[in-house]
Amino acid sequence: MAAMAAGDEHASSEILRGLARHLNCLNEDNKSTRKRALELIKRETVDKGLSSSVLQELFSALLKPLLKCLSDPMERCRETALTMTTEFIRCVPKPEESLPYLMPCLAQRLGEKETLEPAEELRLLAVEMLTLTVEVCGKHLAPYLTDMINILQRTIVDPFPDVRRESCKCTINVAKCLPEHFHMQAESLMKPLMQTIAHQHSRVRVSVVEATGAVIQHSNGKNVDDVLSHLAQRLFDDSPQVRRAVTVVVGDWLLQMKDRYSYFHKLVPLLLTCISDEIPEISCLAADLWKQVGAQWEKENEDDIKDKLDFLLTQPPFYPQGVERPGLGCRELVVRHLGRLVPAISNDITDWLVPTRVRTSQLLSLLLLHAEDHSIQHLQPLLAILYRASTDAERDVVSNSLAAAKLLGTFVPPAVFLKLLLDHVTNLSSSSHPWAPLMVLAAVLGGCSKPLLKPHLQEIANKLAQPDVCQEYQQVVYLEQLLACVDALLCQSESDCSAVSLQLLQVLVTVQSLCPEPHLSEKALESVQCLCKVQGLDSVKDLYRQHMGQLLDWLSASVNTWSSYSPQRLQLHIIVIQSGPVIGEFVIQLMPLLCCCLQPDRDIEMRMTIFTMLAKLLLDATNTLDSQGHFCDESEKFLCDVLLPNLVWRAGRSAAAVRTSALSCLLALLHGGAITPGQLLCLEEKVSPQVLSALEEDSQMARLLACRSLSTILRLIGASLHPEALNKIYPVLLKRLDDSSEEVRSVALQALGLWLSSLTKDYPPELYAAHLQLLFQQLLLYLDDPDDSVQGQVLEILKKGSSVHPSLLQREAEAVRDKQRIPLYCDQLLQHISSLPAGAGAD
Repeated sequence: MAAMAAGDEHASSEILRGLARHLNCLNEDNKSTRKRALELIKRETVDKGLSSSVLQELFSALLKPLLKCLSDPMERCRETALTMTTEFIRCVPKPEESLPYLMPCLAQRLGEKETLEPAEELRLLAVEMLTLTVEVCGKHLAPYLTDMINILQRTIVDPFPDVRRESCKCTINVAKCLPEHFHMQAESLMKPLMQTIAHQHSRVRVSVVEATGAVIQHSNGKNVDDVLSHLAQRLFDDSPQVRRAVTVVVGDWLLQMKDRYSYFHKLVPLLLTCISDEIPEISCLAADLWKQVGAQWEKENEDDIKDKLDFLLTQPPFYPQGVERPGLGCRELVVRHLGRLVPAISNDITDWLVPTRVRTSQLLSLLLLHAEDHSIQHLQPLLAILYRASTDAERDVVSNSLAAAKLLGTFVPPAVFLKLLLDHVTNLSSSSHPWAPLMVLAAVLGGCSKPLLKPHLQEIANKLAQPDVCQEYQQVVYLEQLLACVDALLCQSESDCSAVSLQLLQVLVTVQSLCPEPHLSEKALESVQCLCKVQGLDSVKDLYRQHMGQLLDWLSASVNTWSSYSPQRLQLHIIVIQSGPVIGEFVIQLMPLLCCCLQPDRDIEMRMTIFTMLAKLLLDATNTLDSQGHFCDESEKFLCDVLLPNLVWRAGRSAAAVRTSALSCLLALLHGGAITPGQLLCLEEKVSPQVLSALEEDSQMARLLACRSLSTILRLIGASLHPEALNKIYPVLLKRLDDSSEEVRSVALQALGLWLSSLTKDYPPELYAAHLQLLFQQLLLYLDDPDDSVQGQVLEILKKGSSVHPSLLQREAEAVRDKQRIPLYCDQLLQHISSLPAGAGAD
């Protein structure tokens, strides 16, 4: 051994003797000379594969000249000196002997306010050398920790990204090698690290996060609060590697940091947020770390939770399917800090950044899954959070908050959450978002179990059916949530909903009546069908048959207060239209309601709406109002007490519009067969004057409807009318032949044809020749009408009239022909009259 040492010493002496000239050349002014000298020294030392002991001797002799070269003006010389020094440190057995000279030199080059090394590649080599020095020297660096910290403070914020990364690596090594000394100066590294944590290069951000983890882990823990906000921002980093680094760091703190119990309430949310990461690898890593944290806490606090370990390991009933229950330690950690976490959630759920709100809503679901029934004591603020989150413009925030609300329904007894929720549904805390409590209620009900919900169905359904809940707002989103509540009850309770079928039907009818969107009406109708299904009913008609009496009583209770703004008129429309033939079974109950709301002194727009609805029903009376034949018994009363009073002329356009709608209803009554000819004949003296008066209306539609109604009356009972009644009709119809509307003229001509067809043997033509003469004279004038179709119609009507009093018509036609006004049509008419059998019209 001694011989080997002597040999090494001799070898090193020989090498140094050979390097003496080169060492002298390092002081030359010529930079090429200095460069060549350094390269020759490198070739004769570190490149020659010498033994470590020889290198140690050489390093001791060459260290000072090499360090001096670090200040050489030539970059190549500085690079070669750095490379040689690094190789010596890597290969020599006692690199710590170089520290008294090496560390002050590096501190001078890198640790001052103004960095002396201008080349970024050389700064990187210097920091790499420093990292190597920490690895090989270890605890021997303790006296030089201040220099190390000064250097790292500058290099962590170096403009060159690779220098920053290498500095972070070096920081981690220093923290691990000198833990008993590092904690005293760790705080001074936090500022540069936090300045770099948002660097544009993701690899730099990863390195900074890892370095921050090591610094905090080996510090006194006072800087955790300064770091957390920056780490929380990195949870939204676009780079998965950065988010993974944050996950690992936070997990390590929760498992190993000395003062971790003081920061559980701040660190737990960060790790739970990582569980919701979109990258499966990060999510699984965070979940695994969280299990370790829970298991470790459970082991450390075994005595405190002994009773829970023995008795509370069974899974609660109705636990969400497909969801793994967190361990007891994890649950206890959340429960014990939930009071401090809820206010933070409340603050972040309204953050201006969308990613923050999304992650917060995901975290809320995880917290409630861990808290289970312990969330009861925080129910009020939790509901306030859910109300705000459910109105968020971001769809993911809404869906996550509703998932959280569903968990509340799973773990909180209905008696508890309904006491607050139902009160919030009626006493709204936010008038700008009145649907929020309903949205949360629907989600909570969706998480509640059928057995627990059953005792409260009546209370919930009664609340939803209250007018100030289901009739107060007409916004689509409000009605959607109202419908969602009903659907949740139908889905969760199924057959149990039979007890509240009426209230649910009332809500569904209201949604359909107020909804302006067809798709929502269709969804409400689907819910009505679902309500039938859960009760075992065959059709919607059966459901209405079951509740029609109660529904009509429900509407009748407020009929005296109805107006054009009342939802009840729309509810009535939905009920009578959807019930189909069932409404015919309840006509006796329906008629008083109609009579009350259609009185002439009631709201005009409301009457128009109801008349329009009745017109649709009466056109198909056999399948609606008269499906059981009961409406015929009420038709006379309906005509006298409802329709005719609304046909009485009153000044104003609105009154005219009501008369038009009443005329449409009258026409539907006559066409639909809901009134018999016998009944109509008895009321003719009341009906005809109103219809004839309507022929003089300003409204074209009203005149048209009046003409059609008169035609229908003549078709039904014209042959039974008294001649005096008939003689009152045709003069008014003749006036309509000059109507501005071609359609009205055409219908008036048809009515005149029906009038002539109504003349029987009870109408003696000789006795009423004056009336017939006036009629014929007027009709003959229209044979010269500019409209060919009118001429043709008039000719056909006159041909029909020729059978009534042919001689009279012949004289009038000849008189017209003699004046040569319309010879063609007069000749055709006279030919027709001459072709009649002898004695025609004599009766």
